[in-house]
Amino acid sequence: MRAELDALKRRVLGPKSEKLPPMDREVRKQRPADPAATQEKRRKNAELRATRVETETTEHKVPDADRVCPKCNGTKLRPVGIGKESIVVDYVPGYFRRRRHVRETLACPCGQHMVVAPGPDHSVEGARYGDGFRAFVVTSKCADSIPLYRQARQLSRLGVPISRSTLTDLLHQVARSLEPLAERLLKLVASAGIVQADETSLKMQKPNKRGFVWTFLADKLIAYKFAGNRSGDTPEAVLGASSGTLIVDMFTGYNVVTGTGKRDRAGCLAHVRRRFFDALPYAPEGKVALELIRDVYVVEHDAIAAGVAGTEEHRRMRQARTGPIMARLMTWLEEQKPLHLPKGPMGSAVAYALNHWTELTRFIENPGIPPDNNRSESALRVVALGRKNFLFVGHEQAGQNLAGLYSLVATCMANDKDPLAYLTDILGRIGSHPAARLDDLLPQNWSPPD
Repeated sequence: MRAELDALKRRVLGPKSEKLPPMDREVRKQRPADPAATQEKRRKNAELRATRVETETTEHKVPDADRVCPKCNGTKLRPVGIGKESIVVDYVPGYFRRRRHVRETLACPCGQHMVVAPGPDHSVEGARYGDGFRAFVVTSKCADSIPLYRQARQLSRLGVPISRSTLTDLLHQVARSLEPLAERLLKLVASAGIVQADETSLKMQKPNKRGFVWTFLADKLIAYKFAGNRSGDTPEAVLGASSGTLIVDMFTGYNVVTGTGKRDRAGCLAHVRRRFFDALPYAPEGKVALELIRDVYVVEHDAIAAGVAGTEEHRRMRQARTGPIMARLMTWLEEQKPLHLPKGPMGSAVAYALNHWTELTRFIENPGIPPDNNRSESALRVVALGRKNFLFVGHEQAGQNLAGLYSLVATCMANDKDPLAYLTDILGRIGSHPAARLDDLLPQNWSPPD
């Protein structure tokens, strides 16, 4: 009862964010960060700033009063190298360019013929806003979770007054143009052998109810799907005909995929860890489980550090080190089960782990399966932040449009591509690009134009 009351208090009065320590921080207690790796990361960040940020050089001359040597009174001081250099990163307010196109018009003296020069190419006929402008609106909303009404205020300050309704029209216009790319991403994810999935709610205005955004990941491909409910229809529509492994929590909506025998279900060790962490105030012995789970992640850290993640060597490491750790956890769970109330926080955590043990240990034999589903949960953070900022979508079709744009932007970022540059380029090409070569325009295959 005390645990239930504390949970209700947190839900009604407390912060919604979890206080669970990040696993990376826990692993660093056993494997401190390599100073050389830290320095290398700083060096790469400095190189990125040097290549992506325009450099402006300002020369500072030595004042005339200081051009005299105090020792010999000489005045013929010579330069030493290029001088002492320091770097300051500053911000110059962004700007928009208003392009004025004047089309030459010619008429014959006979008065019976007139010709007008062809106008600029537009991906949308008669568009008043260019591809770069529309890409900016989409990136701001789908990458940075900035609501359209805030964008309207920002644009007004920059000298481009525009209504929120116009921004809404532009957003959905882009979504309709790029819908084939978003659908293709979903199909590519579904064809992968190992897929991660999760879902979160997003309110709709019409009808006034909760909708859900589902995310499906395969390596560096991230696809989203919006649905008006949380039933298993969505995972069945996306993954129903595919085979392989599906990494999810124990929500029954995924049973339509994993219960067919085509996809095996792999569990999430992070969900187990979260339950034992929540039970700590009532059962301090739960710390044993947390330490064993941490040791599992130490093995994963060592595989990544050795550069063997996902290889046969990684599988052998899991068999030799992770297998015994999970066996000790299993023994401890069976010892703890009769000592706690079945519905109490500790008893519930123990039962959850034991009831889904097969799914939770499936990763040991397959190095391609991660021990948790954290990547798909991280992919939904942008949706959760958007839900907090812009609250809802207008209707189900609007939710589907937003999910398609989320897919392209998230896949860009997963592949270290700039979504603003990508969308600007693709919007100008999608209308005339051959349908048979659609994959060339997907974020993971795209390269910036020369």
